Amino acid sequence: MNIVKFKEEHRDQILKVWEDSVLKSHDFLNPDDFQEIKKLVNSIDFNDLEVYCLIDQNKVHGFIGVADQNIEMLFIAPSHFGQGLGKRLVNFAILELEAKKVDVNEQNRNAVGFYQKLGFQTFERTELDDQGRNYPLLRMKL
Repeated sequence: MNIVKFKEEHRDQILKVWEDSVLKSHDFLNPDDFQEIKKLVNSIDFNDLEVYCLIDQNKVHGFIGVADQNIEMLFIAPSHFGQGLGKRLVNFAILELEAKKVDVNEQNRNAVGFYQKLGFQTFERTELDDQGRNYPLLRMKL
C-alpha cells in the first residue's frame, strides 16, 4: 500500500471510507448528528488540508488530513481496522507533515487509546465538540 497525496479523483472513495469508518467506530453519535456531520464532511474542500491516502490497486483504504500541525481527520476502512494502517498514516503525518496535535472524541475510547500508544497526551478537555454538540473532545499533543 502506498501513501499518496489526495487528488480529486479520490474524493468519492474518501467519503465512503469516512462514512463506513464512522458508522463502525462512532456508535455514540445519534443519527441526526451523524447526518449533520456527513453534510459537513461532504462540503469539505480536501485541497485546503494536507490530505494523504493509503492506496492499493487504485482503492483508498484510509486517509489522514493535517492543518497547522493538527491531525484533523484519520479514517481507515473498517475491513482494515487493526492492521497498522492508522499508525502508518499518523507516523507519516508526524515525520512528513510535522503533526503534533489531535482532537479526539472522548467517547471514542479506541481512538483515545490509539493516540496514547503513539505518545499523545491529553492537555485539555472540552465539554462540547467544535460545532457545539454534546460530544466532549480531548485535545492531545506529543
